[in-house]
Amino acid sequence: MMPRVTVLICAILALAACTTESSVGKDRDGKAWLLVDDFESGRTLDGWTNIDAQNDTDPHVPNPQISEIRVDPDSGNRYMIRKPAADDVVGNRKAIGFLPLPVPVEVGETYTFYTRVNVEYFPNNQSFGLANVAAADISRWHYDAFEPMIRITDKYESDGYKNDGTLMVLSGNKSYSKIVDPATGEPADPMEPDAWYQLWYVVNNSPRATGGQRYDLYVSGGEFETQQLVYEGAEFRMQRERPLAFFMAICNTGPVDAPYGNGGVRYDDIYMTAGRNLSSPLRRQPD
Repeated sequence: MMPRVTVLICAILALAACTTESSVGKDRDGKAWLLVDDFESGRTLDGWTNIDAQNDTDPHVPNPQISEIRVDPDSGNRYMIRKPAADDVVGNRKAIGFLPLPVPVEVGETYTFYTRVNVEYFPNNQSFGLANVAAADISRWHYDAFEPMIRITDKYESDGYKNDGTLMVLSGNKSYSKIVDPATGEPADPMEPDAWYQLWYVVNNSPRATGGQRYDLYVSGGEFETQQLVYEGAEFRMQRERPLAFFMAICNTGPVDAPYGNGGVRYDDIYMTAGRNLSSPLRRQPD
């Protein structure tokens, strides 16, 4: 019979092993991927904060954003869907959700983030990326809380330009650029609804003076059957040169008198790892 102390130690070690297995994956070279969220824990968005920072719905709808875990009926996979409001509810301008990263990306560090996304339908207006302001200040800063930011939209801009749903990044002075098909040098195709895309965004949080405050984006999915570098040298939105501490997403119905649309975006398998790592953190490749 094993002594009680030995049994207790074995139990603690087994629990620690389970915790490590659930939060850290490894690629084929053994490099660690830290889990941000894969929505498989069984807990309902544990650790996420959801705020409707500009709820102009009329008639007023309290807490109109939809941020919930759903399950794919065929595969059983769990994912998060984010919508600014239910269909036909308009005026929720800044539906924010954010989650602390397992470790911050300190100034001077480069990290690769992996995320899978899937557009529910268009029209749609959503952005996601990383933030470096205090949690209490995110709702006040809203879009300007972002540093690296990725945008999905087909809305009209204030100058009358109509976006077409092509994935976009920041290209300086809070302006956006479409990702590019490297084979042609032309803008990539609009995202296909109900199709999963894999994204790797390599985030350089070094000071601007040393070439940082930039990110590169790689994509697999849609027209890209294999991973492709679709934008190099995208620029942080604010360039504060502070540690990046949160994964953040914002969706927006548009104003009551000129709504954009309420299409959702599905998120899954958010991971991060030190350095530039273009492997997959997933043990089984997604369909």
